[in-house]
Amino acid sequence: MTPADPANAEVNAATASPRTYAVGDVHGRLDLLRLAVDAIAAHVGDRPFRVVFLGDYVDRGPDSRGVVDFLIDLQRRWPVTCLKGNHEELMLQAVTEPGNRRLERWLEYGGEQTLESYGIGGQDDLAGVPAEHLRWMAGLPRTTGDKHRIYVHAGLMPGLPAHRQKDETCLWIRERFLQARASEFEAHIVHGHTPVWEGKPDPAEPELLEHRTNIDTGAFATGVLCVAVFDAGTPGGPIELLKVTGERTASMIPDPPDPTSPPPAETPRRRRGLGRWFSRGKGGDAAG
Repeated sequence: MTPADPANAEVNAATASPRTYAVGDVHGRLDLLRLAVDAIAAHVGDRPFRVVFLGDYVDRGPDSRGVVDFLIDLQRRWPVTCLKGNHEELMLQAVTEPGNRRLERWLEYGGEQTLESYGIGGQDDLAGVPAEHLRWMAGLPRTTGDKHRIYVHAGLMPGLPAHRQKDETCLWIRERFLQARASEFEAHIVHGHTPVWEGKPDPAEPELLEHRTNIDTGAFATGVLCVAVFDAGTPGGPIELLKVTGERTASMIPDPPDPTSPPPAETPRRRRGLGRWFSRGKGGDAAG
């Protein structure tokens, strides 16, 4: 059974490419994105390859507009799959349906920097976001895969095959996914979304486990963007990691709460509750 749920043609193309380069959350850091693409080009040489971006292209960093423009152009030149992240979903909801506090929620979690990158000074001029960018975000897939791996922004619900996962889960899940056992997944999971938590105390370092690879290195704050290199014939985690570095520009900022988590009364007690890690203040340790 193919572990991911994209079209068969995409899976076949991925299998035919000996190298997949997975890129972690960019969050408006066009400077790091350019360096990462240069690093991939130098590393792959003349071999067939593809690139998978794991979502969260906008918010928090200084040039979300530039990142989206760059990725749209890169997809015309390279074999690139861009997955949707929760911040693309937040932006889409805020710009197209700003009522019911959607706009305020987005601005609270990094949307202000994004509006600045589009030259929009106030919340009442959302028409300044190009329709092409909104169409691109709306059409982004939630997963892709190859013979051995599933690529997704946030993670998967343990115990469910990829084709039964909800969109909300792929974009937002944390606790149940991060604490699950390897036996609860049908393939190795490559994801971003969580730069720091109890099992990953250093946001600038990837998390490399038997059943999943987390390459969110909090680029918008740490100045580190990670690229994981996977070989089509080799199961499991990356065969190599490429890191590009730039200026450290900010403190870590917490994400909105995970809507896939059960109510507190249903959450079993842990040695250290993940809620504590995900709700820390802006002093440098909160999850992004």
